[in-house]
Amino acid sequence: MYRDSDQKEQQKYFSGKKRQHTLKSLMFGMPEAKDIVEVEIGVPGPTADINLFRKSQEKFDKSQPFAGDKGFQGGENITTPHKKKPKRELTQQQKEENKALSSNRIFIEHLIRLLKIFRIASQRFRLKLETYEQIILTVCGLVRLRIGSLVLRT
Repeated sequence: MYRDSDQKEQQKYFSGKKRQHTLKSLMFGMPEAKDIVEVEIGVPGPTADINLFRKSQEKFDKSQPFAGDKGFQGGENITTPHKKKPKRELTQQQKEENKALSSNRIFIEHLIRLLKIFRIASQRFRLKLETYEQIILTVCGLVRLRIGSLVLRT
């Protein structure tokens, strides 16, 4: 993403972790990656994953369970892998739980890979920010068509 000439506007999009000006997108998929349920698009770079998740979670039922990666720890109704504490090891049970969770999440990782094939979500976006949302939604539609969850009427 290119920087705005206004310093205050630049600060909104600067991600200290990535050391560049970024936009963040979040995708919710169904189990076994059968469909894309929700997409959160174009949030400024320094927004934490868990904060973005909490905002998007309001659109779902309160009892809806979720599964996520380590960036989503601390959320309600979300299953995340165990983190290793400094100078400590995970127990064998924690390792087994992490392995079971990752074997279920692999489908979602494949769905993310399908989105990144189009490179719009993984590389520098060179157009106006207003078009970013439209392009991401178009890519999600193409991915849904590819996995067979979007059926076009003939």
